[in-house]
Amino acid sequence: MSGTGMGQWPADVGIVGLQIIFPSQFVDQTELEAFDGVSAGKYTIGLGQHRMGFCSDREDINSLCLTAVRKLLDEAKIPLSRIGRLEVGTETIVDKSKSVKSVLMQLFEPEGVTDLEGIDTTNACYGGTAALLNAINWIESSSWDGRLALVVCGDIAVYAQGSARPTGGAGAVAMLIGPDAPLRFERGLRATYMKHAYDFYKPDLSSEYPVVDGKLSIQCYLSALDACYQLYRKKFAQRHPDILTPVTLDTFDAVIFHSPYCKLVQKSLARIGLNDFVLMPPEQRAKQFPGFEQFANVRLEDTYFDRDVEKAFMAQYASVFAAKTKRSLHLASQVGNMYTPSVYSCLVSLLIGSDVDELLGKRVGVFSYGSGLASSMYSIAVTTDRDRLAEFKRQLNYVQPLLDRRTKVDPAEFTKLMEVREKNNHAAPYEPSGSVDVLFPGTYYLKSVDSMHRRTYERVPPEQPSS
Repeated sequence: MSGTGMGQWPADVGIVGLQIIFPSQFVDQTELEAFDGVSAGKYTIGLGQHRMGFCSDREDINSLCLTAVRKLLDEAKIPLSRIGRLEVGTETIVDKSKSVKSVLMQLFEPEGVTDLEGIDTTNACYGGTAALLNAINWIESSSWDGRLALVVCGDIAVYAQGSARPTGGAGAVAMLIGPDAPLRFERGLRATYMKHAYDFYKPDLSSEYPVVDGKLSIQCYLSALDACYQLYRKKFAQRHPDILTPVTLDTFDAVIFHSPYCKLVQKSLARIGLNDFVLMPPEQRAKQFPGFEQFANVRLEDTYFDRDVEKAFMAQYASVFAAKTKRSLHLASQVGNMYTPSVYSCLVSLLIGSDVDELLGKRVGVFSYGSGLASSMYSIAVTTDRDRLAEFKRQLNYVQPLLDRRTKVDPAEFTKLMEVREKNNHAAPYEPSGSVDVLFPGTYYLKSVDSMHRRTYERVPPEQPSS
């Protein structure tokens, strides 16, 4: 049944390889504020966003995922026959029938690999997490044949011109999932909350742009966080009856979140603190939260837009945010909302922003959210093997230099490029006009779409390693 003997679970299932890609072009959010004629700081301070990566018409969801998967396969240096499952999480749909996964199969053709389970999974920003949980479930099931799983989350987040546009972004994350992983998913500690809501959705299949109810979206996100966190607490208590203290923010050494924009993540960390406060016995509360008496009878469902509560708890947890969450927002602030890869870009940011010794043996809380709505909270335990973690982190050494190599585009040019995307969203036949020269080495790009909507891709030659 598994590599550890009949009837046993494979040990320490989790992430054994991790790669991220993002667009080679960005727009500066300070410049975008001026261009849009909004007050200075609206996007940078108000939303916590500094730069936004974007794709011209040269890149689509297929090319992003091709680039990410190829990068992971090149880094992993394993025979392709060692992979038994490949699943894609995305909400960037270019075809209602043909999956992105099927396009990725061309990477496996040279080695004749066709026995690969998995397909695309879609629900707003949650599809990547669903694909990841499916991969873990497969490895921990009687279907598992001893091979690794590959999960790719990718999206291009674009909004119509206006107040939502600065919350766009793009990127893809590819993860290799298997046993004996340096980033282990803690078994039995997965809490999920699903509900019907029209907070953000894409009913117009001819457009890349969503319909967004901004206020409802925030309420849905925060209520999902409340529900997932409280269920995680219950599951933890059941799983660890020997640990008498309940789960609080202290249980986690780091907490990462799906990041539509960075300011919401800061509010969400404080929101977990508010949950701790509400669930705490009154005598303990008086000790831990002096001066918070006016919030004694507060109900979570009344506080989504309560500025007094929000302000008090954000101030109370400012140092906790700085210690446990802030460094995970580096890519989110520099690239923007990637949709399905968003929370995993936060994992990458946490890894590249921390020293090996800061991460060894630590527990990372993860909250994933997708509108409509679907959400989960789980935790990752980091290995205590220093060499193993150092090698895992080394594979991400390219991330910051690549961020620094991006090309800045002024807001007027960015707006023109977005108009080209909008106008030619489903055009066929179509020859993209975006520059290939600005793309990073190794990037797949859309060469053309023929009259039957068949897409052809080419690749920018990868950089040759210096001898």
